[in-house]
Amino acid sequence: MEQLFEKTANAIARSMGRPATFIICCALVAVWAATGPLFHFSDTWQLVINTGTTIVTFLMVFLIQNTQNREGEALQTKLDELIRALETAENRFIGLERRSEREIEALRKEEEAAAAAAAGHDDGDLSPTRGAASTPVATR
Repeated sequence: MEQLFEKTANAIARSMGRPATFIICCALVAVWAATGPLFHFSDTWQLVINTGTTIVTFLMVFLIQNTQNREGEALQTKLDELIRALETAENRFIGLERRSEREIEALRKEEEAAAAAAAGHDDGDLSPTRGAASTPVATR
């Protein structure tokens, strides 16, 4: 069952992201709008598009979430492999996404302090180095 869902979800996700799919959806809406005068813009005519779009949206939420979950896990696995493979990297960052928000925040502050110390900043200013663009650091 799970393999069937994965295959179906992958196929639908790939097809939904294509320009042809968007054009087909626009054409369907245009056909629906063009039939309005034929059905005297009745409640049933409106209900057709409302029901159709609601069902499609409902199902797409689950497919999008599935795709995001898989992509996120794949990305984290790749990052974990890079951390593991680098001799100077710290293995404590592997699986960081599964830790609590408090633990992640503590590690982030520790790394910011280490970066500031390495750059010679005592005040925690993480100004860009080597021509990097400035990125503001969010503080709470």
